[in-house]
Amino acid sequence: MRRAQANFQETLPIFIGAVLVAHVAGRDGSLVTWGAGLYFLGRLAYIPAYAMGLGSIRSLIWGVSMIGLFLVLGGLI
Repeated sequence: MRRAQANFQETLPIFIGAVLVAHVAGRDGSLVTWGAGLYFLGRLAYIPAYAMGLGSIRSLIWGVSMIGLFLVLGGLI
């Protein structure tokens, strides 16, 4: 669980910064909204999947959250 928490703490500042920049820049359209939702839901599901030892599903969930983060970052372009 410590590794799951460390992983979350590595990406959360990037996510928060990207969402804040998108909002301040007025670029918080549907791409950023979908990305934020995917990131949030992926991270919400990641911890229980990690705790239950669902290795391949956990990796898929992590991938969904990263796609969400990339969508948020892509919305800044």
